[in-house]
Amino acid sequence: MTLMVTSGDPHDPQATALLKQSHALMEELFPPEDNFFLDIDDLCVPDISFFVAREGGVIWGTAALADRADPGGRYGEVKSMFVSPEARGKGVAQALMEHLITTARAKGFTAMKLETGNALKAAHRLYARHGFQVCGPFGNYPEAASSIFMEKPL
Repeated sequence: MTLMVTSGDPHDPQATALLKQSHALMEELFPPEDNFFLDIDDLCVPDISFFVAREGGVIWGTAALADRADPGGRYGEVKSMFVSPEARGKGVAQALMEHLITTARAKGFTAMKLETGNALKAAHRLYARHGFQVCGPFGNYPEAASSIFMEKPL
């Protein structure tokens, strides 16, 4: 079977299960004040595009792109990127990231930005491979001890 990245519904039971796994991991790794994940209902708003990576009938990963703006223009914020532990190392995150970048360009964003945890080393490597570089806090994010902020011009 082939991995497909498509628009998805955060309330799909498989997507919800992955999002809950992601939230549990973030709560285990980081203090509450440094957790900035969106609740499932918060992913179901018009300014957020939610995607799933699926192989056959199984959803292996999720990612969202939020439409944001600052004085530099509109940018896409990467949110809720998570791959099932059983699917790691199989190209799921790569496929999701490529889809997010393509979507961000199609929407005319000037950049992509993200906040990630300092303990998520595999995520840092993925983002760096796709041209993201460390930057300072953006949007409403506070300076947080366990946060790393990254951006990629488009």
